[in-house]
Amino acid sequence: FGYDSYMEHAFPRDELDPLHCRGRGPDRRDPSNLNINDVLGNYSLTLIDALDTLAVMGNSSEFQKAVKLVIDTVSFDKDSTVQVFEATIRVLGSLLSAHIIITDTKQPFGDMTIKDYDNELLHLAHDLAVRLLPAFENTKTGIPYPRVNLKKGVPPDSHNETCTAGAGSLLVEFGILSRLLGDSTFEWVARRAVKALWSLRSNNTGLLGNVVNIQTGHWVGKQSGLGAGSDSFYEYLLKSYILFGEKEDLEMFNAAYRNIQNHLRRGREACNEGEGDPPLYVNVNMYTGQLMNTWIDSLQAFFPGLQVLIGDVEDAICLHAFYYAIWKRYGALPERYNWQLQAPDVPFYPLRPELVESTYLLYQATKNPFYLHVGMDILQSLEKYTKAKCGYATLHHVVEKTKEDRMESFFLSETCKYLYLLFDEENPVHKSGNKFMFTTEGHIVSVDERFRNSLWEDILPGEEDSAEKTKPTELKAANFSSNCNRVPDERRYLLPLKSNYMRQIDRMVGLI
Repeated sequence: FGYDSYMEHAFPRDELDPLHCRGRGPDRRDPSNLNINDVLGNYSLTLIDALDTLAVMGNSSEFQKAVKLVIDTVSFDKDSTVQVFEATIRVLGSLLSAHIIITDTKQPFGDMTIKDYDNELLHLAHDLAVRLLPAFENTKTGIPYPRVNLKKGVPPDSHNETCTAGAGSLLVEFGILSRLLGDSTFEWVARRAVKALWSLRSNNTGLLGNVVNIQTGHWVGKQSGLGAGSDSFYEYLLKSYILFGEKEDLEMFNAAYRNIQNHLRRGREACNEGEGDPPLYVNVNMYTGQLMNTWIDSLQAFFPGLQVLIGDVEDAICLHAFYYAIWKRYGALPERYNWQLQAPDVPFYPLRPELVESTYLLYQATKNPFYLHVGMDILQSLEKYTKAKCGYATLHHVVEKTKEDRMESFFLSETCKYLYLLFDEENPVHKSGNKFMFTTEGHIVSVDERFRNSLWEDILPGEEDSAEKTKPTELKAANFSSNCNRVPDERRYLLPLKSNYMRQIDRMVGLI
């Protein structure tokens, strides 16, 4: 319904306004409206972002039609100033994912081939990435400018400040592009940015802040947390290791994970035993580890899914339960929730996928039917509170359930995809024998040998010879106390969390 509504009422514009049944593009009248202009580049964003969702759902006819539309109608030669991060994860990532699906010799999702396909999506991705490259020029640290004009490069009035996630979460998409093209440029600039950020972490705590000056390397935002501004930086350290097998990425991730456990985690030591408060990850000062505020944001709900990927399933169960309790209370996740006041600090919900993503990954890890119930609950809430005349609308206020006229592209690329995969046990993602990974925008990429051979070891200083790369099986959680093996069969049909701990979390968010 969301996709058809976009195609009928909004295409070729970037986004659907589901209340007024019309399309929306960049806000030309107000260039400072970054909420819109960072994301919308006048390039049919929602269609591009949804490509691999169509494939994962097995809809080959619509996938082929959509790919042809993109090839025939999309151009990046636009006078649009967009955020480098958003253009990379939403557009570049989706083009690469769809290209990989079309050219996969095994065709696990059914016949997704395109007649006479001549790598057009790869060429489009290359064109976009070249237009993003100026962001990496003229910066003293190698950390990129946050925004770039697709025609003219970095705007003259550009800010020198960027967030850690925005600058440090380009490696998966840029790395895939480099390895498909055999051109090291893109991976090199993305990797240089990651290393630059990593070198700026606190000597005392090992933590990073959330906003940095790209010329001086000074931290402007000293908050260290797992939510907005930081989230996908940690996610991509692990995921680029999974995809590319670069040992250094895993070492950085393990060090970061240890520091997160040491300084951000509050509550009892074990999730499912002992006394004390439920585990919670808070926002602290990067230099001192002191608590900075008493809110968490909805983006942090991705973290249990990341913990599943490293085998820290027990801790993931607890953190997920906390976010699910907030969802049960409001029928949505507020953008910011104050755990001390037990109330939303920022009350809107823009159809974000993070809780669904963690629910899906926890179900894959435990096969506990509880997570199917969670998914059902989320699905019913979305139908009840966010469905609009055409499409699904952002909730302006999770308590009052008022709507805002916006359906972000990630609703189709992530929220719907993860929900679908949660319930589709027979999906090729689970049954084909192929290994897949999801980007931070939910785009599916096969974990493939060709991404594990880099041809440019010589120009990335400090890299080992590719023969010495660690195999993916050597991946271990940084805190070895918990592992996938700790979820025995007899626990699969009990609640994943003991009922007294469930009640404790419900009390903590004011449900009882």
